[in-house]
Amino acid sequence: MKITTTLKLKQASAVLGVSPKDLQNLVQLEVIHPVRRGSVYWFDMNVLLQAKIAFYLKESLGSSSDLLAKFTEVLALQIRKSEMKNLNDICVRSRPFTGTNAVEINIPVRSLAQELESRFPLASAAKDLPKGRKRAGWKKDFLRSIQEASADLDNVSEEQILKTVREYRSGRKKLPKITVVAKTKKKTA
Repeated sequence: MKITTTLKLKQASAVLGVSPKDLQNLVQLEVIHPVRRGSVYWFDMNVLLQAKIAFYLKESLGSSSDLLAKFTEVLALQIRKSEMKNLNDICVRSRPFTGTNAVEINIPVRSLAQELESRFPLASAAKDLPKGRKRAGWKKDFLRSIQEASADLDNVSEEQILKTVREYRSGRKKLPKITVVAKTKKKTA
């Protein structure tokens, strides 16, 4: 299945399964480079795959935006050379300036691309309305939601709310799990 459609930010974020703000941050930090026409960024399948890989690396390594930008720049060149159906997993090596052994990161590009293709129909569900246009009845729905939430919080103390917020925030700051995998050398001679 070849996908040639370009998507706006909200649709692309729905396909990627991330918030529009997180995707916008990747663009603003120049980690990915979607095409810009007027004031709108357009995401094609290659840029979506680059974003997916950047989010994968960020989640796995907790990488900084500068490092993510360097990784995705190198990966973008490799992705452009091959078609989506012919993508293989990629091993990225990063060698320190001192010239010692390189750090290797294996990126499952093929499975990330397949996940993107399976989530592509979600783009049609994410309506990308122009700024300032609200749907009819949004104020009543918003007010009703706030009233229901306040009724649900009647029996909850302020200390319990603060404790829950702190637990949630500390859970998001957890570092990724790093494991060591020994590679066996092939016997020669």
